[in-house]
Amino acid sequence: MNYSYNNDMDIKETVGNNLRLARQAKGMTQKQVAAVLKKYQPDYSQYETGRIELDYEKIVALCKLLDTTPNELFEGLF
Repeated sequence: MNYSYNNDMDIKETVGNNLRLARQAKGMTQKQVAAVLKKYQPDYSQYETGRIELDYEKIVALCKLLDTTPNELFEGLF
């Protein structure tokens, strides 16, 4: 999977962008992922846009759901 990092992005935006790429690679919509997290799609969307920071529980849940790792979500930051 090709994750991306732009030096102009902050951590939340980079993680959100990589989260979006992982979700798309899995063939899921934001609405489907939000339903698994028991959230509404607009709320989930804020994770992908970097407006809301993910907590540890959500990172673990999303990694399991999207078959990715925390390292992949944070790829390009370090």
